[in-house]
Amino acid sequence: MIIRDILPQDKETFNKLANHPLQAYEWGEFRELTGIKTIRKGVFEGKKLITPIQITIHSIPKLNWNLGYFPKGPMPDEVQLEVLGKVGEENRCIFIKLEPNVKRSNAAGTIDQFLNQRGVKKGRPLFTRYSFELDLKPTEPELLAKMHPKTRYNLNLAAKKGVKVKEDNSDNAFNWFLKLLFEETTKRQGFYSHTPEYYKKLWSVLKPAGIAKILRADWGGKTLACFMVFVFNQKIYYPYGASTREHKELMAPNLLMWEAIRLGKKLGCQSFDMWGSLGPKPDPTDPWFGFHRFKQGYGGELTEFLGSYDLVLNPTIYQLYRIAEEGRWAILRTKAQLKKIPYRLKTGGQKLINDLATVFEGK
Repeated sequence: MIIRDILPQDKETFNKLANHPLQAYEWGEFRELTGIKTIRKGVFEGKKLITPIQITIHSIPKLNWNLGYFPKGPMPDEVQLEVLGKVGEENRCIFIKLEPNVKRSNAAGTIDQFLNQRGVKKGRPLFTRYSFELDLKPTEPELLAKMHPKTRYNLNLAAKKGVKVKEDNSDNAFNWFLKLLFEETTKRQGFYSHTPEYYKKLWSVLKPAGIAKILRADWGGKTLACFMVFVFNQKIYYPYGASTREHKELMAPNLLMWEAIRLGKKLGCQSFDMWGSLGPKPDPTDPWFGFHRFKQGYGGELTEFLGSYDLVLNPTIYQLYRIAEEGRWAILRTKAQLKKIPYRLKTGGQKLINDLATVFEGK
């Protein structure tokens, strides 16, 4: 068995074995454009690549330490942990966070014990533990029949009212996506989002690779909703969506999701991962409950993944980091809530929150 760096000539083979867009070679190229160091390792048997591993290295503001992130990789084993540990030590990482793309139902009952015995602790999730996954092998009538009646009614209503959905990967469509995301959806919901520059760099890499695509729903000459979907290794994903409040009675997002399903089937995808949801007993007061219910209506299976783990390399600093991390996320949640308060009431409080966030985010 050989462990070595992945070279540019390994790209095609690397992608064939990667089991999620976040492990795609191009995702690493995109992250490098954002200033994030990306490390690719391969486990080989002779010249044959067996396991591709892509890790991003993130600096911690004001400290000479880093953390590593290994999202959506395969089932953890001794060799994988050996690779992660070595990469972490070489890059002064406090820990490496791993979030395997492995269903909890497919994991042996001893996986948590196996990881705990090797210094791997339960971590704060960056990726949701649950997602709805829809099998795309049934026919369109069969898929429609599996939907919640209200979902099926809404998408039919949108079609009858004249909402038109098409795949549009033009610059104009991407600009509409950004406009709806930042001027409407994120602002309205008060959710944290990446910057426009982040999405521009993502689009510049994943669009030419054929991974990222945009679907837009138009009515009366106006774009009402846009989805950015990922297509990778016979699977379609729904990571980003944006819509306007205008003409919400037309149910454009419902038809848009159905057309994303149809696009997946057209492209030969076997399943549709809706990129995150709440758990089996969602709290109706949770800010993500509306998104959960929206996705649930399409008849997918609620899938639980293994979750988030931290391979701890410096236990002392790790404990201090976890304390600071909880403080940072508390501040981000407060910032999101302040966005919903009238301007004249929030100005002073917003300045205080921004000042505190600067300490944790290194802005």
